[in-house]
Amino acid sequence: MDSAEIADFAALDTINRLADESPGFIWRLQTEAGDATGIHPFDDGLIIVNMSVTDSIECLRAFTYTSAHTAVMSRRREWFEKYATAYMAPWWIPADHRPTIEEAKERLALLDRLGPTQDAFTFRAPFAPPAS
Repeated sequence: MDSAEIADFAALDTINRLADESPGFIWRLQTEAGDATGIHPFDDGLIIVNMSVTDSIECLRAFTYTSAHTAVMSRRREWFEKYATAYMAPWWIPADHRPTIEEAKERLALLDRLGPTQDAFTFRAPFAPPAS
């Protein structure tokens, strides 16, 4: 994270603050440092994770594609290699639940294996929240 090649990625603090203040925001994964870049749940230590909870797919989509986050997303290929499998998998959770990294890894694997389903989907193929 201290590499000169990704120095512009330092906007992470600003984007995390924006996320925290965005409509529909509920929670995001973070360490005491205020982000999740120090969490390495994969064998490859260069893979970083990011996980958040919002109250709707619309709020998540708005933050991702219509806020200052969009400019950061448009530059991700400058900082990150193209991931061969799914790197994002929204899914619905109960209101009082905070997802774990293991859950996220399972949902990514599910999306890779089955494509979009009620249990792990994409912005292009979202599913409505369950009735309960």
